[in-house]
Amino acid sequence: MSYVDGFVLVVPKRKLAIYKKMASRAATVWRDHGALDYRECVGDDLKVKMGLPFPKLAKTKPGETVVFSYIVYKSRAHRDKVNAKVMKDKRLFEGMPKEMPFDMKRMAYGGFKTLVEF
Repeated sequence: MSYVDGFVLVVPKRKLAIYKKMASRAATVWRDHGALDYRECVGDDLKVKMGLPFPKLAKTKPGETVVFSYIVYKSRAHRDKVNAKVMKDKRLFEGMPKEMPFDMKRMAYGGFKTLVEF
């Protein structure tokens, strides 16, 4: 079964273009080092009536949106190897904005074992 790193973060809508540029570079670096899939997804249909909507969970403010991201690996061991290579890759940090386009303190992250896979 594959292994997934998942992220939920809040991005000001006015900074989405900056975030997209940064995320596109990251996607290239992760894929070059062996990640099987890399997705950055911006909130679109978030006014749901069932469960806890992402904006409420992430405590978004006016002008902010939720970004849901994930990276897929062969296994946790594969994730650890890929991430070690990624962190040494200078491309990841080249042209990085001086200030992140999102609040790192409001980012949720974790590694997940795949439960169901088709």
